[in-house]
Amino acid sequence: MANHFVFSSESVGEGHPDKVADLISDSVLDACLKIDHTSRVACETFVKSNVVVVGGEITIPKLQDPKKGTTKPLEEAINLGKVIRDAIREIGYVNDDDVFHADKVFINNYLTAQSPDIAQGVDAKKAEGKKTAEQGAGDQGIMFGYACNETPELMPTPIMFAHRLGRELTKVRKSGAVSWLRPDAKTQVSVRYQNDKPVEVVNVVISTQHTADVKHATIEKYLIENVIKKVIDPKLLTKNTEYLINPTGRFVVGGPQGDSGLTGRKIIVDTYGGWGRHGGGAFSGKDPSKVDRSAAYMGRWVAKNIVAAGLATHAEIQFAYAIGHPKPVSVRVETFGTAKLGISDEQITEAVQKVFSFKPADIVAQLDLLRPIYRQTTNYGHFGKKGLPWESTAKAAELRAAIKA
Repeated sequence: MANHFVFSSESVGEGHPDKVADLISDSVLDACLKIDHTSRVACETFVKSNVVVVGGEITIPKLQDPKKGTTKPLEEAINLGKVIRDAIREIGYVNDDDVFHADKVFINNYLTAQSPDIAQGVDAKKAEGKKTAEQGAGDQGIMFGYACNETPELMPTPIMFAHRLGRELTKVRKSGAVSWLRPDAKTQVSVRYQNDKPVEVVNVVISTQHTADVKHATIEKYLIENVIKKVIDPKLLTKNTEYLINPTGRFVVGGPQGDSGLTGRKIIVDTYGGWGRHGGGAFSGKDPSKVDRSAAYMGRWVAKNIVAAGLATHAEIQFAYAIGHPKPVSVRVETFGTAKLGISDEQITEAVQKVFSFKPADIVAQLDLLRPIYRQTTNYGHFGKKGLPWESTAKAAELRAAIKA
């Protein structure tokens, strides 16, 4: 790593069109898992103006009857319309002048059953042409996990500050502390590093939707004093820190009225803010048989335990899968030269494979993923949040022991 540089990361608010789509997709997923924890879900959402389109593949085994077929339509079984409208209402699109409004959007449903060809690869049973009877990966792909010791969450500083700003904006808006905030928002923080440590916030960007009657100066003053200075470490805010608040001067038309939104279009916001690498797969709307999601969570879990164990200050793990195959085709840990003296990346990689199982079925079991927990992951990053199973550091001692063995 370079010794002197500036690094920037962004986050987006709950009302950002892409996050509206993500929350709808994750809400549909959780609704399916409440009915049947073995549900197979791949729900994509598109939002624009006053329209919501959902499409993809969903199979809920409990709704299937071998003789009669589906006993109840999916739309009726999970009350799809209510799930979607409740998600939009929770975000805050309920104002009289909202074009995109929880009670007024038109919903188009293009969800169908999961392909049987995919299902036989994932199912834990024999099938013609399948080499094992174990549960296989739901797709091929590469996954990354990352952790570092910069923050209490073991996450990079810029993305954590950006998320904290977004959370505080939402808290202020939903509390009613000011009446002019609206749901759509973006935040961005640039941090200067010296000797690989964060020493200064160079600039902070907040673009937030607002009502038409509020003055820009009011927005700027309030957000600097009551949001930025509240959540960012004052030691990192200096006289040179630049504040860019609604830099276009006006942000009244926002949300799906102003821009279209798609599920899975904020994958860097969802992960490490560009600091750790990304395999390319999106998370929201996918059940844990999809390694795009579950294996990325696994990667975070492993990387966080490496750092928590004191084996390195920065750790990244990369692994890969073939569709239908139960084992990863590769596993590699890199610590960027920060491993504890006398410990190699190869030793850590070997220890990781002793302590953790990377088989898709074992990932689901180890992290207890067959539960409706996914709506809480949608906003402000999937990593660095308390209470999520992949944020546990309970394997740190076992990893240290595996290194010594």
